[in-house]
Formats: sequence, C-alpha cells, structure tokens
Amino acid sequence: MVGSGGREHALCWAIAASPLCDKLYCAPGNPGIATVAEPVPIPAMELDRIVGFAAEQKIDLLVVGPETPLVAGLVDKAEAAGIKTFGPRAAAAALEGSKGFTKELCARHGIPTASYRIFTDADSACAYIAAKGAPIVVKADGLAAGKGVTVARTVDEAQQAARDALLGGRFGASGSSVVVEEFLEGEIASFFALVDGAHALPLLTAQDHKAVGDGDTGPNTGGMGCYSPVPAMTEAIAEQTMSRIVRPTVAAMAAEGRPFKGVLFTELMICRDGPKLIEFNVRFGDPECQVMMVRLKSDVVPALLAACDGELKSFDLRWHEDAALSVVVAAKGYPEKPVAGGLIQGIDRAEALPGVTVFHAGTRNDPQGRLVAAGGRVLNVTARAGTVAEAQALAYRAVDLIDFPDGFCRRDIGWRALHRG
Repeated sequence: MVGSGGREHALCWAIAASPLCDKLYCAPGNPGIATVAEPVPIPAMELDRIVGFAAEQKIDLLVVGPETPLVAGLVDKAEAAGIKTFGPRAAAAALEGSKGFTKELCARHGIPTASYRIFTDADSACAYIAAKGAPIVVKADGLAAGKGVTVARTVDEAQQAARDALLGGRFGASGSSVVVEEFLEGEIASFFALVDGAHALPLLTAQDHKAVGDGDTGPNTGGMGCYSPVPAMTEAIAEQTMSRIVRPTVAAMAAEGRPFKGVLFTELMICRDGPKLIEFNVRFGDPECQVMMVRLKSDVVPALLAACDGELKSFDLRWHEDAALSVVVAAKGYPEKPVAGGLIQGIDRAEALPGVTVFHAGTRNDPQGRLVAAGGRVLNVTARAGTVAEAQALAYRAVDLIDFPDGFCRRDIGWRALHRG
C-alpha cells in the first residue's frame, strides 16, 4: 500500500483481514496503519524507491492510495518492472490530474456536466465571469488537495479566485489554468465503481461534507466527514449514473488509448434532469473509503485483483445493509494553518464501542512515543449501525471519548440524510 492517510488505513485494515494477504507493507504508513501493516519509510512520491522495494520483496500486488503518485506515473513504473498494480496509469489518471482534460472529454463524448470555459489569462477569465454572473464555480485545473474549488456567490469572489490562481500562484502549477463553470443546483453525492479497462462494477454511494463548519459554512476542505448510503441516490439515479456517465467514460478512455483501470470516483450533482458530473477522481475517496470499507462484506483483495486482470464483467461484491458514518477530527486551524503536535489519547476507549473503528489520517509518534497530530485531518472516527441516525449517534459518542484538546470536528455529519427523515 502506498500512502499515509485515513483512506490508506481503511484499505490496509480491509486488506489485512483477507486470507489472501500473507504480508502487508505500507509506504510510508502512520501509527494506526502500523497496527495492521509494516510501515516502510518511503514517501509516496519517491516512485523509484517504491518500485525498487516492491521488486526486492517480490510483492504480488501494489495498491496506490493517493492521487499524486498516480498522476506522476507510479503505476507505469511499477508495471514496467513487472509488478501488478491497482490504479490507473498516468494517461488515465489525467481524469483527476486535469479538470480541463475531463471537461473536454465530456464535451467530445456527450457526457453530462456543467457548461464551462478554460482560461490561462486572468483578464479573459474575469471578463467571462462578469458576463456569466454569479453564482459560478472556479477550479484550479490541476491537483490541489481538495482545496482548488471556489463556489463563488458573487462576481467579485469568482474573479478574485481566478486572479489568485492565475496571477497570485495560489496553487502553483496546478493553477496555471482554471476552469470556470456553471453552478449546478441539486444535491451532491459520490458514486464509486471499480473499472478493469472495459467493464465497470458499481460500488457504493457516499456523501462527503466539504465545508469546514456546521451547516456547510466556511472554506472547502479535503472532507470533514461522510456517510453511506445516500438516500438521494436512488437505484434509478445510480443506473442513470452508470449509463450516462461511468460506462461512457470508460468506453471513451479506451477509445482514446487511455484505458482506465482502478477505482473511478464520480462526484455528482443530482439535478432535476438527472445526475451531472462535477468531477472525477481516480482513487478511493477520503473519507468515503472509510465508510465503504466498514460496509464491505466481501474480501476486498479479489476485487482489486479482478480490476487489475480485466475480470470484472462477472464479478460481484456483498455489502452490509447497515449505514456507516465517519467524522473527521481535524487539528485546530485546518484547513489554512492546522496546529501540529497536539497530544491524542483515548482512541482505545472509542474503539471499545461495538461498531466503531478509528482510522488514523494525520498522526505520528513523538520522541516519547506519544500519539500526536501530524496533519490537518487527524482521525476518522467511523461507526456502522442500522441507520444513518444510529451511526451518527454512535460516531459522536466515540468522538467524545477521545481526548484531543487541539482538535475539532463538525457536529452535523449526515444532516442531509436526517433532514430527509
């Protein structure tokens, strides 16, 4: 496993439970991952060192967690060395690596998404924004750790976001071009499918909470919590998502010589006229993966292998009917300036509650061996129970058993599902 966050902890937790797994390594891992896998002190972006270690250990399956090594070509390097790897090659990872690439693919192949224009010049972008009016959405073209999107309520806010990216260098090279797109009305949901280059196997729906504060207030983050299943994502909408977005994208990528293998994470807006694509990600969501893994009944390893081997056409997975909900406990100051080094205690008390699993997202051990915060998003307190309401109550009960004075969380994860009744 490559990565060090909550998503990778959840995947390691599931993989380690498989009878097919004799030994599991994680590069670089974290203290939570170390309870189920052997950490390897290689950063996720040191691609050649990762491939060298995998070859030396005769690894049977390499699983890439984060998007940055995927976009940088880790799968290409690993496969060239004869290592079976779960995840897309760089050419296919462009679905996440460039929002402009994805928008143009959608335009060529009739995949429903918001109308858009791509800009590299701030004056042109600002003129277009002024002509279109607000609300409007401004996105850095490249990877920005979930923080490159501005949903602007005013023209001034949108123009400032465009100038920050194109002139101010806020997102570095990732913001050297921006996508300005139509604001879509509806409810956001995340839809996941395993893909083997030709076939797509639908997984679960989940709903993330991107804004830092209760009631969806404050700046966007990498995600403050999520739940599954999503009541708004009916069977009919799930099938429309497969038939109008996922399958056409898989076919389009294959036709353009960029066959996609791995997990396709489709961020949707459920509009009055059906689902529309907001954006694609080319890896498991974080924190969506956490709720997905605790709901998965089947062994995850054969599913990953089937995606690698082109054998998903006749593959199936079983899921717990229970709901799952995950609360992100973040360091104070997140997402702008998270406070590092805060002491964390009481995780064992939280995990003593039946149905609760705490995944480590940004932790480390200090020189005294104490668990401390080492990132913006620190813990994913995840609960599985009969309903979203029950899972929410259990997750917050577990949160309150954890002693982390420098941490905070949203207190309304799952509110849309509960509001529906």
